[in-house]
Amino acid sequence: MPGRRLPLPVVLLACALLLVAVMTAAIGIGPVPLSPASVWHVVLSHLAGHPARSVAGEIVWEIRAPRVLLAALIGAALTTAGTVVQVLVHNALADPFLLGISSGASVGATAVLLFGALASLGLWAISAGSIIGALVAMVSVFAVARQHGRLAPTQLILCGVVMAAFYEAITSFLIFRGNPQATQSVLFWLLGSFGLASWSQLPIPAVVLLAAMAYLLAQARLLNALAMGPEAAASLGVDVRQLRRNLFIVASLIAGVAVAVSGVIGFVGLVIPHIVRLLVGSDHRRVLPAGAVIGASFMVLADLLARTIVAPQEMPIGVITAFIGAPALLFLIRRRPYLYGAAE
Repeated sequence: MPGRRLPLPVVLLACALLLVAVMTAAIGIGPVPLSPASVWHVVLSHLAGHPARSVAGEIVWEIRAPRVLLAALIGAALTTAGTVVQVLVHNALADPFLLGISSGASVGATAVLLFGALASLGLWAISAGSIIGALVAMVSVFAVARQHGRLAPTQLILCGVVMAAFYEAITSFLIFRGNPQATQSVLFWLLGSFGLASWSQLPIPAVVLLAAMAYLLAQARLLNALAMGPEAAASLGVDVRQLRRNLFIVASLIAGVAVAVSGVIGFVGLVIPHIVRLLVGSDHRRVLPAGAVIGASFMVLADLLARTIVAPQEMPIGVITAFIGAPALLFLIRRRPYLYGAAE
């Protein structure tokens, strides 16, 4: 019921406090444990322009803070991309990985990592390769799935699964033919990792996510209409074809950038939107901002587990998200079949 929903500012404040708590814990936990007070002393001193020169300062600011912030950004990005894709195909069990977007992005990024493609772009090379791969994958899936000018959601999902397997095969072939010395690092990257996070990696995903979020929030009412189905949206005056094209570009950009900086991380864009809708309803004016913050918290927590469970070694984060996401998704499916309807 609408009256039973908490006001959006209250929801966002609670989600933000959760994110701050999780990030503080993630920065403080490690081989050298640091108290929350020590963590915030270092952070605030840097923000004030008077950085603390200490071992704790180097650990917090140069090693852990970039990693935690990158994990938060990617968690928010994957959740947002998953929400968009589910509306785009009118299927609550869709996400960028199921439609092959992430698999296509991994092809582009792997080509850059192993063969130096787009090397002239320097720092932007992996992001560019990943985004190009994601766009190509999305275009190919839509082209294959479209029949007689129509795009059936079930047909799109099936074609997405097939094309995802095809792009994964291309990635495997590139790894087989690539530099053997780089193969191990690429394989680890394909399972997801924030181990090489640095401040220089943050601007690109941050800018893409903020721009995408601004556009999506501006189109939230149209997303609510499209979530009821393309026919219902068209009857309300929505230009379904143009909206779908724009959402397709946004989802590909977000997924491509996420894969470029973190590798392939599954289940986040599939499970978190379900949880968010259960908490805040189906109105995308609430789902999008709350989902971004909750997705960020989930990813920071998953990364913390990845680097502490088998310490001093590090587990690929995709393993953690699968361990958590698969049972959670099964539980949600058994508890309630998710069908899109009018915004609550």
